Amino acid sequence: MRFAFSKYHALGNDYIVLDPGDWPLPLTPELVKTICHRNFGIGSDGILLGPLPSKKAKCALRIYNPDGSEAEKSGNGLRIFSRYLWDKKIVRNGEFKIETPGGIVHSTVLEKGQTVRVEMGNVSFWSDEIPVAGPRREVINEPIHLRGERFNFCSATIGNPHCVLPLPKISPDFARQIGPLLETHARFPNRTNVQLLKVVDRQNIQIEIWERGAGYTLASGSSSGAAAAVAHRLGLVDRDVIVHMPGGKIRIEIGDGYSIRMTGGVTKVADGILAKEVIHVAEGPKG
Repeated sequence: MRFAFSKYHALGNDYIVLDPGDWPLPLTPELVKTICHRNFGIGSDGILLGPLPSKKAKCALRIYNPDGSEAEKSGNGLRIFSRYLWDKKIVRNGEFKIETPGGIVHSTVLEKGQTVRVEMGNVSFWSDEIPVAGPRREVINEPIHLRGERFNFCSATIGNPHCVLPLPKISPDFARQIGPLLETHARFPNRTNVQLLKVVDRQNIQIEIWERGAGYTLASGSSSGAAAAVAHRLGLVDRDVIVHMPGGKIRIEIGDGYSIRMTGGVTKVADGILAKEVIHVAEGPKG
C-alpha cells in the first residue's frame, strides 16, 4: 500500500495533492492535521483531493484546511490542481471545468504549466449568501469593534466567505493579531477568511491574509479576488488589478456582475511517498 502525493505552491501558498487512486484511506480530520503539520507531517496550507467523479465538469475537487475542516473553494488550490491535471496529462491546452463545493470554475493552463488562469465565478456582497449575521443587506463599510478599537469592514463571497478591512497601513503582525478575532467573530456563522487591504493606486492593491482554518498565509487566490472586488466596489480601483502579497503577485480581472478572472504562477515542488508510520500515528492506537 503506497501513500503517494504531489506538492505544489502558488506564490508560497502550498498544497498537497492526493489522487484518490493512490490514496486508499479516508481523510479524517486527524490525518489531515498530521499531513499538513510542518513538523510532524509533510507541511502545507491544505490538501487537494482529486480528481473525483463529476457529472458537471471534467472532475471534482475537495479542499481540506490544515485544521481538518473543508473549504468550499480556493483560488490558489484550484490553480495548483489545474497544473496537477496538466502534469498528469488529464487535461491539455484549452479551457476545462472543475467542480467544487463552492461552484463550478473554468480553468486554463498556460505557458507549459507555469501560469494558470481560473474563472472563479461572481463575487456577492449579500449577507445571506456570504453569510454574515443580521438582516439581508450588502455588507459594505460596516463597523466592527475589536480589542476596543472600531474598524470598518466589507464582506464578500466568491464561493467562500471573506472579511476585508481597508486600512492605510497593513503588516503581517497585525494580520496575525486581528485575523483570529475576525475569523471566529459571531458576525460570521461559518467563520471567515480575512484580508487586510491597502490600496496603492487604481491598478494595484496590497493585502495581508489570515485564512480560515489555515492561519497566516503568504498568498491566496480567493482572497485576492474578494479584496480586489471590494476595492472596486468602493470605487478605489479599476477592473484590472494587480494584487501584491508576501508570496508574490496575481492578476485579477473584474468583469460584469463582479465576475473574477485570476491569473498567476504555479510551481511544482515534489512527488513523494508518505511513510506508513506517519499514517499510523495519525490514526492513533488500536483496540
